[in-house]
Amino acid sequence: MKKVCVLLAEGFEEVEALTICDIIRRANMVCDLVSMNGEFVNSSHGVTMKADKIFNSDMEYDLVALPGGMPGSKNLRDDSRVIDFVNRYNQQGKLIGAICAAPIVLGKAGLTEGKDITSYPGFEDELINCNYKEESVVVDGNIITSRGPGTAMEFAYKLIEKLGYDNIEELAKSMLYK
Repeated sequence: MKKVCVLLAEGFEEVEALTICDIIRRANMVCDLVSMNGEFVNSSHGVTMKADKIFNSDMEYDLVALPGGMPGSKNLRDDSRVIDFVNRYNQQGKLIGAICAAPIVLGKAGLTEGKDITSYPGFEDELINCNYKEESVVVDGNIITSRGPGTAMEFAYKLIEKLGYDNIEELAKSMLYK
């Protein structure tokens, strides 16, 4: 069974985090909401969420997903444990997803150079030497990026597709997506 980790830092974007988690779980995959600090994490809009797990650098998943939000994305970017974690996943060829402002984590980790990347408008300067695209979802190798809350469902469907889920159209239809 495929396993996904959604990293939650203080100030995360709840629409993105929960949409990713919801669609992955509907695809019958494991999805853990993982806090970078304590058991409870506050979102960028004042929603407090209880995490499934607390971060441990030895965690093993098939995909790590980084939701955006402010200051959540900056908190992820400025946490050396996250940088080390995404670099290790990249070296192992594992999937890394980042939406909204969260691609700035990939920029700091040095994972955007020469890659096709998208993000929430205004964060392009932190995406070092990438081929910036203004598309809803962009895939370049093992890195999947997306633009923001309004693209969260499309992003989540792309994540499960990359994980090998083959009933996306049926799932999307059951959720009245498109």
